Amino acid sequence: MHMDIVEIRSFYHSVLGQMATRSIGLALSRIWQPLPNERLLGLGYARPWLDRFEPDTERTLSFMLAAQGAVKWPREGASRSALVFDEELPLPDSAIDRILMVHALEHAENPRETLMEAWRVLAPNGRLVLVVPNRRGIWARFEYTPFGTGRPFSKAQLVKLLREANFTPGPMTEALLFPPARRPSLLRLSAQAERIGFRLWPVFAGVIVMEAQKRLYQGLPVAERQSRRVFVPVLAPQGSAQRPHANRTGHP
Repeated sequence: MHMDIVEIRSFYHSVLGQMATRSIGLALSRIWQPLPNERLLGLGYARPWLDRFEPDTERTLSFMLAAQGAVKWPREGASRSALVFDEELPLPDSAIDRILMVHALEHAENPRETLMEAWRVLAPNGRLVLVVPNRRGIWARFEYTPFGTGRPFSKAQLVKLLREANFTPGPMTEALLFPPARRPSLLRLSAQAERIGFRLWPVFAGVIVMEAQKRLYQGLPVAERQSRRVFVPVLAPQGSAQRPHANRTGHP
């Protein structure tokens, strides 16, 4: 199960979504090291944080998953967003310096192949930043947020996946340490709960934020892809099959 782009965008426009944006933004700032002339790619729904990092980049792109849908980004100027299949990104090898992946890996049909495709488009020593639902966290148990859909991960599972895809796991932190309450009276306590939770119960955070670096000079086994999905635009007319016309004698 996953939310479509309209539902995800509506969540981030809500008060709870704005608080989630702030919490994840603070977590990203703890591990985000500036890169000169950075080429940044947001994969999934990274839009709420691309506005924050885009001014320091040489170029920034926003790729959204075909299974979810896409919206224009940035709000003003020419669009730099695209609808993509996560296992076949429309980029040449080594084209990107950093990928910020949010609401993507937990919905991947084959997470390992998604990470291997990220490895392909990253430049040597490029960096991948993952924001994924925490298997132990309470947010993964509520489906009215995007973090309650898809496949949650533990830290050990993430590290194993990254190493299998030829990444070296790096700095790691947590976010969403307050409960996903929708009551205004409880939301007012979220900032205080976040500070306390970061000290006392980080293992139960809503999301894991982890950076990994592209590793070179190690052979990877070649395996046939397990999935080959084809997405058809919903507005494309679907014609019915044509039957051959009968001739005048009634014979086909």
